[in-house]
Amino acid sequence: MDFGQVLRKARVGAGLSQEEMAPQMFMPRSTISKLENDKMELKAADLIRWFQVTQVPEAAVALICGVDVVAVSQLITTLLGGFIQFIL
Repeated sequence: MDFGQVLRKARVGAGLSQEEMAPQMFMPRSTISKLENDKMELKAADLIRWFQVTQVPEAAVALICGVDVVAVSQLITTLLGGFIQFIL
């Protein structure tokens, strides 16, 4: 997965549009688009802010540690779904 996809997934998961995300990141909407399309690199300080704004700091830790964030999220969702069905 490309880094931009992880950023987009975090933003969309937080229910934010690029227009809503831009002022919280102190950057124009066009920069948000470039970051999400891997046309521009994100500074470390901005990466931290991105995951604070989207309220998924664990994604930043996973990226730093080299963990596939999407695969882990899907696994957790599957496990929780199965657990809930087992209980009911």
